[in-house]
Amino acid sequence: MPSWTDTLRFAFQPVVNLTTGGVTALEILARPETGDILAQARRDPELDGNLAALAVAAAAHREALLPLHVNVFAGTLADLGGLTAVRNAVREAGRLPWEVTIDIVPPFTHVPHRALLEAVDALRGEGFRICADGVGDGDIPLRLLSDMAPDVVKLDVSLLSRPAVVRAMRTLCEELGALLSVEGVETELQCESVRSAGAQLAQGDLFAPPSRRPGADVYVPPLPASAEPAPPTGPSVRQYVRPAALLPATASAAQVRARLTGSPDVSGVLLVDRAGVPLRSIHRSRFLLSMSGRYGHALYADRPAAKLGDPPRTVGIDATAWEVLDVVADGERDRTSDDVAVVDRARRCVGVVRLADLVRALAESRVEEAAGLNPLTRLPGSDAITAEVDRRITDGRLFALGWLDVDHFKQVNDGAGFAAGDELIRAVGRALQGAASGSTRVGHIGGDDFLVLADLEGLNRLVASVLDVPWSAGGRPATLSLATVLCAPGSVSDHRQAAACLAPLKQAAKALSGASWVFGQAGLPGHEVRRGVTPAPARAGGPARG
Repeated sequence: MPSWTDTLRFAFQPVVNLTTGGVTALEILARPETGDILAQARRDPELDGNLAALAVAAAAHREALLPLHVNVFAGTLADLGGLTAVRNAVREAGRLPWEVTIDIVPPFTHVPHRALLEAVDALRGEGFRICADGVGDGDIPLRLLSDMAPDVVKLDVSLLSRPAVVRAMRTLCEELGALLSVEGVETELQCESVRSAGAQLAQGDLFAPPSRRPGADVYVPPLPASAEPAPPTGPSVRQYVRPAALLPATASAAQVRARLTGSPDVSGVLLVDRAGVPLRSIHRSRFLLSMSGRYGHALYADRPAAKLGDPPRTVGIDATAWEVLDVVADGERDRTSDDVAVVDRARRCVGVVRLADLVRALAESRVEEAAGLNPLTRLPGSDAITAEVDRRITDGRLFALGWLDVDHFKQVNDGAGFAAGDELIRAVGRALQGAASGSTRVGHIGGDDFLVLADLEGLNRLVASVLDVPWSAGGRPATLSLATVLCAPGSVSDHRQAAACLAPLKQAAKALSGASWVFGQAGLPGHEVRRGVTPAPARAGGPARG
């Protein structure tokens, strides 16, 4: 009588990094040809554990070297605890625990939370990574999700229709130190929404449908020209993390050689301890050169590979690309091509970044940044500021958006000449730039109009720098007017709504005489006059402030 395993097949679907376009892992999906073994596994923890073990074995049979995602029902973990069958399969496949992510799938109802959390802690203690799967389409309580502290949170694509929920999940992921992934992406429009939501990972038929053979060939739509620019501190290293080739610290030189020669795209190997902390870094070219000498194999093959390695270069997962370049620059000159290990808060390796990726990204960001600068003040234009506004709205941050300009600028230009007017604009730009620190951003959107974006503390410094000093053009006095709207979390949905709240405040500021500042709050009526004087009624034909 045929076994149920005879009719069971497995498919592999890539998990894609949305920035690099590379494959970070493969999710293994059970595909029974007959019957409904998955429904049985949901009721039978031992069967579910065996399915997960068979998934790992299938990946080994297909010689898949990428990190793996293996699905296990929450009830299975709570009942079986340590997943002995999976641990054995990982060891027999020659894989390391930190190369395997356990995707915990619903249902969670009636699953004893304490037993589940104890099982999660045990797996994490051995080095396995944890993913909360089906969030938004399942029944996992938020408190349990927080207590699990997963390394990855997978959202169902249907949640994209509820942006507020996705923003909340992104904020939670940042607090937990987790990556946000969206599964079920089928269209380029959905992919664009996933990127806008701030997710780092995604999977779905758009990139590559599930396949019987594991592969890294995927289609990833290019970043649109209007994509938000990198923050001024540089792009996050998270965007460029590649899977790391990991071996235990006790690996022999022969084992490292086999890994390198069997994977031409692997540029180096990291030797890690039981917890996944990098101990030694082995560079592909230098290692193979040592092994290829006349007596290299005889001398080194059975010796610990660590003797041919170097101390690893590491950066935290929250580092920027510029910080990675600092690490490379501070090191030995002959190691500039070494991979840099990216580690989490527990110092465990979560991947590597390559210098070439970062140099290319930073060069592109500088070109894009230069193209968006105002030629007169060399300040960013409106696109950079509005993108940062949208980012802060998504992050649920309190911020103030301001609009500053020169009063009667046409008369200033006409009376003092355009050269004096240009110098005044440059001087205002320099003052704004000099006062901007921390999270404060300033931009020049054209003519005499500037945008400022700051928290309340930064706003006060910036206001003092432009409203507490005298201004002139060609010996003619000039004044500035500023309108500011305070946007609390949830008060505006995007930069367009914030700009709409700012418009009436700008009109109110222009109605005052002298240096003026009008302050309001999004969603609340009225405004506060913080600087400026209400002028006497103008005579017919009198000039208006512009």
